Amino acid sequence: MAVAQKGAISFALVYIPVNLYTATQDNTIRFNQLSKETKGRVRYKKIDEVTGKELTTEDIVKGYEYDKGKYVVLTDDDFEKVKTEKDKSIQILQFSDLHEISPVFFDRSYYVTPQKGGEKAFELLRQAMEGRKRIAIGHTVIGANEVILALSPAEGGLIMQTLHYADEVRDIPRDIPQAKVDAAELKMADRIIASMEKPFEPAAFKNEYQERLRGMIEDKIEGKEIAQPEAAGGNRVINLMDALKASMEELEGSDRKSAKSKKAPVRARRRTGT
Repeated sequence: MAVAQKGAISFALVYIPVNLYTATQDNTIRFNQLSKETKGRVRYKKIDEVTGKELTTEDIVKGYEYDKGKYVVLTDDDFEKVKTEKDKSIQILQFSDLHEISPVFFDRSYYVTPQKGGEKAFELLRQAMEGRKRIAIGHTVIGANEVILALSPAEGGLIMQTLHYADEVRDIPRDIPQAKVDAAELKMADRIIASMEKPFEPAAFKNEYQERLRGMIEDKIEGKEIAQPEAAGGNRVINLMDALKASMEELEGSDRKSAKSKKAPVRARRRTGT
């Protein structure tokens, strides 16, 4: 796995050289746009509006419009020149409880590993955070943008997650009506939640739609007819309490079937004479 960025973790007077690795990847099936008539690819060209000439990546620079039609050009070296040593490191500003951060603030994830010579300080920080059940909040510069971040202890390492700034997160709609909940309904809902509790295992979840989509693409390549799957049957339960009861009965029935399948069949031993 290629290193996404080299840097360091800095808190108080401690300095730990680290590497960052992107922790996730996008496996979504991608499609190209084609001409309906010719099936030729639809291309987007980058055109110089002054000359009308098509440009390549090498012909393009970054520019900031400081006045109408007036730009100042910035190079990669310019961006690096304004970075201080602090910008190149992960500055820990405080330690907090993970549950104090709303999930809406989390953005991208990175694995953090120590560089040579930083292993002991890195492990010391990881164990101390794990012992106090705390995450670190800090900031750093990635590319040309300063980000706030959270460092969380993980088995054998740290995970860094960039966070959205407060002004990037929209307020929750305030016009959500607060419906009155019946005590019996709440108790039934609590039973359903309790019956569905289990440890989170990421490998247990598959992108079933993407798998069906990939299969459909393969079938179309082979010239097979694509059949529309039948809609699931069953009556829609409108009454909330009826829906809760039906859900509970379905879960209990599923649990009984699962328990039966786990029991090994008992076979009587045949007695043989001598």
